[in-house]
Amino acid sequence: MSHKVLYIEDNPDNMLLIQRALQARGYEFLWAANGMTGIAMAQSHRPDLILLDINLPDIDGYEVARRLRSTTDKHLLYVPIIAVTANALKGDAERALAAGCDVYMSKPINVRELWARVMAYLPDPNAVVSLNGRTNK
Repeated sequence: MSHKVLYIEDNPDNMLLIQRALQARGYEFLWAANGMTGIAMAQSHRPDLILLDINLPDIDGYEVARRLRSTTDKHLLYVPIIAVTANALKGDAERALAAGCDVYMSKPINVRELWARVMAYLPDPNAVVSLNGRTNK
């Protein structure tokens, strides 16, 4: 079963990099180009994980995270949110975590780090678990 990952990001180049990286691992990829569309897609598609840019054209990622965490939808209250941002100043990570993000990653994206962060929440869909409990590819 493929896990759904929603990426809320306004930059098409960043979106394409993340899309290719996640689809190469077997994840279903959803994309929203702004915060309000991202919130609507999270409500309708119920992703298993959200990657969230902070610098969005309509509302910032902090506000997106706060709105997702303040909903009455229990799924969205607990869906993992990984902030993915070029903001790398002192206090930015703390601000993202305080808004409701679970993890903070700075850009430029390291694909191996991205995979590790995503797989910490969602097992690799391409991995096969044998009867002895070991994961094989």
